[in-house]
Amino acid sequence: MPGPSPEQPGPEGPASGRVGAAPVSEDWRDLAERLRARWGDRLHLGTSSWHFPGWAGLVYDRTAPAPWLSRHGLAPYAKHPLLRTVSLDRTFYRPASPSTLAALAAQVPKGFRFVVKAPALVTDASVREAGQGRPSRANPGFLDPDTTLAAAVQPALEGLGESLGVLVFQLSPLPPAWVLDHAQLHERLERLWSAVVPALPEGVTAGLELRDPALLTPRMAAQLKAHRVRYVLGLHDRMPGAEAQLDMLRATWPGDFVCRWNLQRGLAYQQAYDRFAPFDRLQAPDPGTRAAVARVVAATLDAGHRAFVTINNKAEGSAPLSVVELARVLAA
Repeated sequence: MPGPSPEQPGPEGPASGRVGAAPVSEDWRDLAERLRARWGDRLHLGTSSWHFPGWAGLVYDRTAPAPWLSRHGLAPYAKHPLLRTVSLDRTFYRPASPSTLAALAAQVPKGFRFVVKAPALVTDASVREAGQGRPSRANPGFLDPDTTLAAAVQPALEGLGESLGVLVFQLSPLPPAWVLDHAQLHERLERLWSAVVPALPEGVTAGLELRDPALLTPRMAAQLKAHRVRYVLGLHDRMPGAEAQLDMLRATWPGDFVCRWNLQRGLAYQQAYDRFAPFDRLQAPDPGTRAAVARVVAATLDAGHRAFVTINNKAEGSAPLSVVELARVLAA
C-alpha cells in the first residue's frame, strides 16, 4: 500500500504537525473485523517495539526519527486495526519505572495489551561487560524472587494496570554449568514462580522463553504447568524451529499462547538488521513458520484462551507486514 509523501524530520520530530496513523486499506480493516468477529478480543497480534522510521506509510503517516517515535509513536501505532499488542523489549535492558510505563499505557486504547520482558537484572545468569556483551561475572540477582518482584512485577502492575497482558522471562544463554546442572536451575525457578505467579492478577500471564535447546525437557514442561506459567514459543536462531518446539506447548496445555517471532533461522541479529533495514517490506518470507504459528493460534483461540504473537522486523523483513500476512492465514 503506497504511503503518503514523507516529510523531512527535524531534531525533535516531524517537520510539521504530529505523526499520525497511516491510512489503512479496506483489505487490512476487513481482516481485523473478520478476526474479531470470530475470536473477539482474545487475539493480540503486534510487533517488537515501534520506533522504526521505515514504517512510514505502513504504520505512520510520515517519517520521524527513531527517538521521537520511541517517545510518541505508540499512540498512532495502536490505531492500526491489526496491532493490538507490542513487546516492550526495552525493559530487558533497563527496568522501567511505573511512571514511564504509565505514560505508555496512556497512549493505547482499551483492549490493547503489552508483552513485557523482565529485565536481564534477573533473567541473565551473568553480569555482562557494557557495550561488549561478554560475561564478566556471575549475577547474584539471577532469578531472585525479591529482586524480580521489585524490579519487574510491581512496576509493570502499577504502571500498566489492565493493559499488562504477559510478563516474559527470557533466559539469556546460560553458562555451561547451569545447562549441565538442571537441578540448580529448577530450584531457582521453583522459588521464582512461587513468588511471581501469586502476585499476578487474573488476566496477566507469566511466560518463560528459552535460549538453550537443552532445557526443552519434560521436567521443565512439568514445572511450568504446575505453576501455570506458559512456555513462550521463541523463534530465534539459537532455538529449533516452531514445529520442534510444539511438544513443550502440548505438555503445558491448556492456557494462553505466547509467541515471540524474533529472528529468521540462519541469521544473526546484526546480519538480519543489515539485510532488512529499513524494514519497509518483506524480504525473506517464511510461510512455513507462519503456518505453524497460525495453527497454534487458531487452536488456542478456539479453545477459549488468548493468543499473543509479537513479531520482530528481523523475522521476515518488516514486522507490520508479517502481522498482516499472519492475519491473512488466520482469516482464511
